[in-house]
Amino acid sequence: MTPDKNVIAAELERSRARTALLTDAVDDDDLVQQHSPLMSPLVWDLAHVGNQEELWLVRDVGGREPVRQDIDHLYDAFKHARRDRPALPLLDPAEARRYIAQVRDKALDVLDRVRLDERPLVAGGFAFGMIVQHEQQHDETMLATHQLRAGEPVLTAAPPPPGDRRVRGEALIPGGPFTMGTDTDPWALDNERPAHVVDLPAFLIDVAPVTNAGYAAFIDAGGYDDPRWWSAKGWAHRQEAGLTAPLHWFPDGGAWLYRRFGRVSPLIPDEPVVHVCFHEAEAYAKWAGKRLPTEAEWEKAARWDPETGRSRRYPWGDDPPGPQHANLGQRHLAPAPVGAYPAGASPLGVHQLIGDVWEWTSTDWHGYPGFRVFPYAEYSEVFFGGDYKVLRGGSFGTDAAACRGTFRNWDHPVRRQIFSGFRCVRELA
Repeated sequence: MTPDKNVIAAELERSRARTALLTDAVDDDDLVQQHSPLMSPLVWDLAHVGNQEELWLVRDVGGREPVRQDIDHLYDAFKHARRDRPALPLLDPAEARRYIAQVRDKALDVLDRVRLDERPLVAGGFAFGMIVQHEQQHDETMLATHQLRAGEPVLTAAPPPPGDRRVRGEALIPGGPFTMGTDTDPWALDNERPAHVVDLPAFLIDVAPVTNAGYAAFIDAGGYDDPRWWSAKGWAHRQEAGLTAPLHWFPDGGAWLYRRFGRVSPLIPDEPVVHVCFHEAEAYAKWAGKRLPTEAEWEKAARWDPETGRSRRYPWGDDPPGPQHANLGQRHLAPAPVGAYPAGASPLGVHQLIGDVWEWTSTDWHGYPGFRVFPYAEYSEVFFGGDYKVLRGGSFGTDAAACRGTFRNWDHPVRRQIFSGFRCVRELA
């Protein structure tokens, strides 16, 4: 279903409200500080989302004069590594807020005047949807920066709903073909296209992500000290980085504590484990006698409907996510315990495929057969073939606008600052 202009405007404003929440929560000193060399200062992200909006909506779609062409190079993510951005002559917080407000006024005027059928870039509101998703992606990045910052807590949210201990074990995904990717979702990005048929053998998949309790068992069994469970690259990284537990875990006697957004508390056993890298996920899976799913296996478990044989937009159907379906959009500041969203399960009984934690897959980052760049190579294509693994499903920090059954994320296999977890699969005996 193609969004109308009122829906598009509302999505733009909803994204901006989240950006404001994340940046207004701290003072100017916090905004300009770099909280980790892996992350930009929050003030860079703030102005960057405005600069992308200016480039695509004001200048390209609208054909308007530039607002601040002089700052384009400062907010080009390909020209400056994150670790180098604090040294740039960035807009200060007040200037950044004025700039993004000015750009937004112009973008909304463009939206009011443009025809959404006049060229491919705006068909179905695509360019506007691309900017909504871009801002929401940076909001999730800023949320990860908040997790890395030191100091008193500044973010609050209600706790997620309780889980259901009956949700455990594996689900059988029958063998056969299914349609992967999409040709019809109006806001799907180029790497989600085109739709294509993939034929898979039957497999078993965990009905829920691996939990803190499950992962702690791996640690207690000496999983970090036994190279049998690790790939050569993974073991080398484990040794070099000194990994002994997920990021933000701290030993406390015979138990583990977890620091989340400035608050320290005991681990919640049935909460999906988060802040593990690909190598840690892969080692756990081998220790458990399983493996990580391929991207195609993950998507079939998430989208394939055995009754109709078609692929849904989400595990529960084609309707957009509601609060009963998935933990998305920073509504809670933690993954929900396993079984918290029965309404969001797939037809074959697989839970929490959308939201909670990004799930590592074993697939390298590449384009689908027939991939075509649209509208620019720097979103997807320039990363193909690099040292990246695909993640699926979104996290509690991912917005619904930037998450669906076809949405694809990717990152280096050593990254742990992202809200990443995993689940396992195994072949039938």
